[in-house]
Amino acid sequence: MKRKISLWFPVFLAAGFLSGCQKQQPASPESGTETKEMPLPESVSLTVWGAAEDEALLCQIFDSFQEQYRGEADFQITFHPESESHCADALLADLEQGADVFAFADDQLNTLVAAGALEPVENAESVRENNLPESVLAASVNDTLYALPLTADNGYFLYYNKDYFSEEDILSLDRMLSVAAERGRKVSMEWSSGWYVYSLFGGTGLTVGLNDDGITNYCTWNSTDGAIKGTDVAKAMLDIAKHPGFLSTDDAGFLEGVRNGTVIAGINGVWNAVAVGEVWGDGFGAAKLPSYTCAGKQVQMTSFSGYKLIGVNAYSKERKWSARLAEWITSGENQMLRFGMRGQGPSAINAAASEEVRSSPAIAALLEQSQYSSLQRIGNNFWEPVTTFTSDILNGNLSEETLQEQLDIMVEGITAP
Repeated sequence: MKRKISLWFPVFLAAGFLSGCQKQQPASPESGTETKEMPLPESVSLTVWGAAEDEALLCQIFDSFQEQYRGEADFQITFHPESESHCADALLADLEQGADVFAFADDQLNTLVAAGALEPVENAESVRENNLPESVLAASVNDTLYALPLTADNGYFLYYNKDYFSEEDILSLDRMLSVAAERGRKVSMEWSSGWYVYSLFGGTGLTVGLNDDGITNYCTWNSTDGAIKGTDVAKAMLDIAKHPGFLSTDDAGFLEGVRNGTVIAGINGVWNAVAVGEVWGDGFGAAKLPSYTCAGKQVQMTSFSGYKLIGVNAYSKERKWSARLAEWITSGENQMLRFGMRGQGPSAINAAASEEVRSSPAIAALLEQSQYSSLQRIGNNFWEPVTTFTSDILNGNLSEETLQEQLDIMVEGITAP
């Protein structure tokens, strides 16, 4: 039985969600004044899903959209908070009752297209001309554009406190861990997520990715051939895990450590730039990921790059207006508004090239890291086996003698049908 996502709101709640998102209609002419009879504008009701943190931003965008099309339609635009990372699950639970316009992370694109939730974008050439090539690629399947690029910043990089590290220190993870340990502090990274763990394998020649079926994965992280073998990476991870300057923690733990002073550097994303900057002040630093020692070599840490996209529900009853609203939300002007209010990096070429964006340390670090990043195209079976493997490393359950066996088990899970 399919689960429905309810979009009904009690009157008093709906008023709150729509506050600032609707324009008042002009007052009626005074009695007795001759008026030319005009056709009533069509009534258009649209539901938009986006991150809860974007509500104030989106309400401003809705206001300007209604002003732009004043007189052409009587709009009722409802905002409903929905996680961008889990949007596909919520939408596919009931497509016909889902949002007309929705924000989602690019790794969900293939799933949405396969389910028929998205149709090709009509003005694709214009979108290609006005957005960064990588963001267009992230919004496409087999060279067909199915969504509109919104941001080009859904990746990760190195945060560091300049009061502790020099520009030379941050080139090497080994050096950073030593500096942190000497000061009784930590360098953090989340090993409970394969999204971050990829950074240790991605630059070694060992590969992982999505097969042509769009569902299953291929993976060579357990390879016993080549200059760097799977066990070489695993041994390096054992060394990092037991280092007194290292801490594996999630987003919340990273911010808590920054605020209480225990974390002086960490691998994380742009969404925490404002919070980190408020704590470190003039000491705030951001850069590409460092290298780490693996098989006696210095290996540059890589990353998954990610993009936020805006989609139009193929089952929307207001396809024309949904498409127009999607275009409005992703316009260069509104991407700059998003950067100003939320600190998120634009995908629009002109906006991304602006002085304001380029002067952001976090965005500059992402751009620097982009040459060592690749799009995340991974099937669902990737995540749990990686988490199990890294948990065993962190908990001291693995030894060098058992690494190959555990790598084989992890890869078997990643590549399972």
